[in-house]
Amino acid sequence: MLRVRLQRTGKRGQAYFRIIVAEHTKKPKGKVLELLGSYDPHKKELKVEKDRIEYWLSKGAQISPTVNNLLVNNKIWDRPKMASWKPKVKPVSKAPKAEAKTEKEAEVATEEGSASVVEQPPIEEQASAN
Repeated sequence: MLRVRLQRTGKRGQAYFRIIVAEHTKKPKGKVLELLGSYDPHKKELKVEKDRIEYWLSKGAQISPTVNNLLVNNKIWDRPKMASWKPKVKPVSKAPKAEAKTEKEAEVATEEGSASVVEQPPIEEQASAN
């Protein structure tokens, strides 16, 4: 499957991007079918060939969410934005933390000796049990 996506160029800390068409299995810096434009994030400057992008999309190429959102933000076309990334959701569970606190409190209590007292049955029950 073909994909319209960004290819990073430039030095470390000075990124520039090319908008390319490439096979989705190829590495981003690998073989490119066509160069469709460029993006300078420092100057917020986007240069694209809209007709060539539409040509590749008509041939079945997929557009990456980042490139789509760049085109929408710069009013190159009127399509809806796509979700380009999803924040990681950390599982929040209060029950295990509460149990861990009670276990820690129990350990502290046994170290202090307050929980180490074992209740013994009254002497009368001990005699009848024998």
